Amino acid sequence: MQQILEKQKIQSRRQTYPSLSIRIDRLDRMLDMMLEYQKQIPEVLSEDFGHRPEMLTKFSELAATFDSIHYIKKNLKSWMKPEKRKASAPFNLFGAKAYIQYQPVGVVGIISPWNYPFNLTYGPLAVVLAAGNRAMIKPSEFTPRSSSLMKSMINKYFDDDEVEVFPGDASVGQEFSSLVFDHLLFTGSTSVAKKVMEAASKNLVPVTLELGGKSPAIIGENADLKKASDRIWNGKLMNAGQTCIAPDYVFVEEKLLGDWMEASISSISTMYPSIFDNDDYTSIVNEGHFQRLESYLEDAKNKGADVIEINPAKEDKSQRTHNKMMPTVVLKATDDMLVMQEEIFGPIMPVKTYSKIDQAVDYVNLHERPLGLYYFGNQKAEEQFVMSNTISGGAALNDVIFQFIQEDRPFGGIGPSGMGHYHGIEGFKTFSHARGVYKQTPVEGVLKLMRPPFGKLVDQIVATRIKK
Repeated sequence: MQQILEKQKIQSRRQTYPSLSIRIDRLDRMLDMMLEYQKQIPEVLSEDFGHRPEMLTKFSELAATFDSIHYIKKNLKSWMKPEKRKASAPFNLFGAKAYIQYQPVGVVGIISPWNYPFNLTYGPLAVVLAAGNRAMIKPSEFTPRSSSLMKSMINKYFDDDEVEVFPGDASVGQEFSSLVFDHLLFTGSTSVAKKVMEAASKNLVPVTLELGGKSPAIIGENADLKKASDRIWNGKLMNAGQTCIAPDYVFVEEKLLGDWMEASISSISTMYPSIFDNDDYTSIVNEGHFQRLESYLEDAKNKGADVIEINPAKEDKSQRTHNKMMPTVVLKATDDMLVMQEEIFGPIMPVKTYSKIDQAVDYVNLHERPLGLYYFGNQKAEEQFVMSNTISGGAALNDVIFQFIQEDRPFGGIGPSGMGHYHGIEGFKTFSHARGVYKQTPVEGVLKLMRPPFGKLVDQIVATRIKK
């Protein structure tokens, strides 16, 4: 890894500002690469998960990444142009000017997760390359077949002094995060992020952290419950809840709890008439994560929660295939339960109730700021109240998750849910150095006034600037 890093750094210094054509060529190679391997990607992901729907992978890993690359290609020329800024008076006279030049930072390390390994590797990689950088990638050890394919893909389409992949276990990840990159992007859990940030800090490597947390879905007092239920459960059960921006718990008005449960059962049964015997339903990635989720449910039961398993086809647990888990609702969820302390990352939905919307907002604000926040409702004043009185990395109104695929907006967390952004021009700027440039006037006579020996004119000019 150290040898490749040095090799990439040498090349990045030889080519300090790659042209638009070089950057477009790298993006085009990414498109060609994904077109060639579009059939293998769903296959290896399904093998890694035990079962993962082909259509889910096509939508979330392939189509979403293609959309991102096409958007970047369309806008890259304008992003690369110097950004005009105002030069301060009187240093803006006679043709003097100021601007920002966005330069590549150099070599960017990308540590990507297992839940959407291709999307959350190739999406960031595209904007890293668009900004003129080179990249080294450490994919997750939890999806080894995907990581192996990723390495084969990259090695076929890129020289190792442009992009290289380093599969391996946690020890490889530790060494990787200790390298002296020019920037490091980590996507994963908050607990691991602390270790990554600590390792990077020893070399003063700037980091972008895309984490997670407990993203709430607040259902307003006059929301369309059927519409809210369909959309919330669609997002929650996508990838069986193994999505960093999945709704992690729901707030519903107390008097509507029964209606909400009826709507939930209807939504789930319509989308997934069966669970175990259903090709559209994803397996939990491995036995360890399955047992972790089971322990959350057991803990909730022991502490007084009502745990309701939604099993549309009345399947027996002996029929369970791979590590598939039934969608499960946890009522009477309290803060001493693991389901309200940890990011769930599975098909479990705690439900909390309120009598006034203020209570839901207060609860969100008393806890760590989430990566996503979702509000469902038809009242503009209530919507404005929720949006004005909460803080989250991102938000969606009357839907969940789809804020991620809006390319012309930043994606990122705040506090324990992350720091920094990528996507769109914000991503381009994240992986660029904003060099401030001032170009002086060619009129030498004006500049001479500001040099010794100083006269009364200089004193008058300076005096006009010293004021309240």
